[in-house]
Amino acid sequence: MIVLWRTTAEPRRAGFAVSRQIRGAVQRNRARRRLREAYRESRNAAPSNTALVIIGRPATLREPFAALARELREAFAAIPGPRS
Repeated sequence: MIVLWRTTAEPRRAGFAVSRQIRGAVQRNRARRRLREAYRESRNAAPSNTALVIIGRPATLREPFAALARELREAFAAIPGPRS
């Protein structure tokens, strides 16, 4: 997955996108749902005033959910800024 971020004055918000490398709308939607749920589990690790875009890749469907959430937490920990 790819995590893009930008510091903002507003509270934290997130957007989700999935690469067309994942074939079929059903599979892309499933990948997007997995990313959203991993974000809900990990959002407290992200800085409070950031805008995030999380882009899913084909491995999003293959990896176990726990690994997906762990990778997201690690990505959020690398972003500088205060946590809430």
